[in-house]
Amino acid sequence: MQETEFLARAQAMQDQLVAWRRDIHAHPELSFQENRTARLVVDTLSDMGIEAQAGVGKTGVVGFLGEGRPVIGIRADMDALPIDE
Repeated sequence: MQETEFLARAQAMQDQLVAWRRDIHAHPELSFQENRTARLVVDTLSDMGIEAQAGVGKTGVVGFLGEGRPVIGIRADMDALPIDE
């Protein structure tokens, strides 16, 4: 996928991306308690036709695209910090 195509797809999804961000921010979960967020990620990946495995490292999620090698991993934090805003 070319950079221009990637940017076009991201722009087309902007409203959904913002909605996900706001939803996750409105429901913060501390480390190893991100059950709601993990469920959102699994459901979203499944809706996109991507196989997903929950419960990795307790509350982590792994999505699988394609088969064989090479393999690429992308890691992102889902937990919140206990702070007052």
